[in-house]
Amino acid sequence: MNDDQAATLRKLKRRGGELWRAYALKEALRAIFAGDLSEQDVSVLLDRFCSKASRSGPEAFVTVAKTVRKRKESILAAVRLKINNGQHEGFHRRAGLIVNRACGFHSANAALGLIVLTLGPITHVLPHERVPELDP
Repeated sequence: MNDDQAATLRKLKRRGGELWRAYALKEALRAIFAGDLSEQDVSVLLDRFCSKASRSGPEAFVTVAKTVRKRKESILAAVRLKINNGQHEGFHRRAGLIVNRACGFHSANAALGLIVLTLGPITHVLPHERVPELDP
């Protein structure tokens, strides 16, 4: 954060209000998924987040809280197994941009060739294929 951004953030914090609550909730959710917490810690923090988000006011956070409550077991399983779909989502987004660029090509094979050429060889390691990490 540069100096101007830090000053703006301090002003928002002093004023409080809905924008500051939304920022604080967003940062709390980011911290939960930073990857350095145990499954039990994530569970407790998710419960706290859902409680605060449900009472916060902004409709988007109320919706997120409902979704997190509904999917909590799946979220905890992903934390326990250290699995996320970020790599796949990123690939899908880049492939979608390439397909948009390929409008007007004469065949789908040409678009597929452009995807393979641009994104290179695609290698994904499935969770059951990973080498287990050794605890120090």
